[in-house]
Order: sequence, then structure tokens, then C-alpha cells
Amino acid sequence: MTEGGKKILIVEDDPMSREVVRLACSAQNHTLIEATTGPDGLTMAREQNPDLIILDVNLPGMSGLDVCRKLRSEGARVPIIMLTAKAETIDIVVGIELGADDYVTKPFEVRELIARVGAQLRRSELLDNDQPKDKFEFPGLTIDLGRRQVYRDGEEIPLTLTEFNLLALLASRPGQVMSRAELLRKVWGYEVEIETRTVDAHVYRLRRKIEPDAEKPTYVHSVPGIGYRFTVPSAVE
Repeated sequence: MTEGGKKILIVEDDPMSREVVRLACSAQNHTLIEATTGPDGLTMAREQNPDLIILDVNLPGMSGLDVCRKLRSEGARVPIIMLTAKAETIDIVVGIELGADDYVTKPFEVRELIARVGAQLRRSELLDNDQPKDKFEFPGLTIDLGRRQVYRDGEEIPLTLTEFNLLALLASRPGQVMSRAELLRKVWGYEVEIETRTVDAHVYRLRRKIEPDAEKPTYVHSVPGIGYRFTVPSAVE
């Protein structure tokens, strides 16, 4: 189902890339607002209250990474999709470290961009339907679903919306292995098969925030070749 009537901000200095995004958004009945520099994009993000931001990494005046960092430091929760010409895992991780929700590698296909945009616009609704409004309490970790807050040993841990959704979904099914494809469907709302390492990058970031030792995770465990599993500490041998 098409999500229509949303306001999307594209911050991109390349005219051809903007035109591709413009056509993709028009086909989905979205309203597109445009900026060509980092400072202008930051201003428009603050003043226009977009439903989603598509943000190029390399921008005049201020990099897309700096724009993302600034918006998140100000408390902005709007979904951000980074556009990058690089496909190395470390570059993806840097963007997610700063609070980006997803990334698209240039050159990108219109179909892939439409799928990612639609997924980000749907994800909150999908997660709300999937989880109860309650509180999960585990040894050393509390997840308040209603207030969207996470505490480790009584201290609040700031998470991005995507990080919170990922953790809450895993914690709602302790001991159950969840594949990357299932996580992509339920957290990101993907309805088509998309090549992405965003799940692994977000888990990497999440572990650094919630785990006592990110290198030896207590809560979020990898299941090689499949995905991840949330483990209650008392069950760990």
C-alpha cells in the first residue's frame, strides 16, 4: 500500500540525483522540498518539519554527516536516509553512529529508493501493531515501550528511534532467533528483498550502548548465517 501525502526533504547538490528523487516522490504522491547545501538543508529540516529526510553525505558548506549529527543532537527524530557513493561497512556504520536510519548507495535504482522511503514511513505503525504498550524488565536492563526509554542499571541510555524499535522487537521474543529479513520487515517495514547491511550496523551500534561489554554481548547475540537473538542474562551459562 502506498503511503501518500508525506513531506520529504532531499538535501543533494547533484541536479540529476534530485530529479530522480523528485520523480520517485511524485509517483508516490509525496511532496518534495529541496536543498542543495548542508546549511540550507539543516535550516529546512528545522523549519519545514519534514516526515523524512534524504541526505547526501558530500554536500557544500556542511557534510551530510554533520547535518545528521546536528539534527540528532537537537533531538530531531525524523527518519534520515543517507545517500553515499561508498559501500564499505565502515562508512555505513559512521552514518548510523550519528543517527541515520538507513542508507542508499549511489548509483541507486528508483525502485530501491521508493521501497526504502516507504519502509521508513511505515515502520512506526508496523511496530506499534506488533508490540504491546508495556515494560520489559531484565537483569540490568529495562525497556519502557510506552515512553520509549531504555535504562541500563537504572541509568537512561539514549537510543535513536530505529535502535529502540530493534531492541524492543528482539526483547519481545527472548530466546527466539530472528532473521535479518524478518527484522527488516518488522523494524524497517521492507516489503521487498533488498540488499543491505543496515541491520548489522544498527546491532553494532546498539551493543555499544546497552551491553556491559559490546565485544562479549550479554543481551543481543549473533546467530551465524541467520540473524540475532535476545537472551535473558540469567539464561546465559
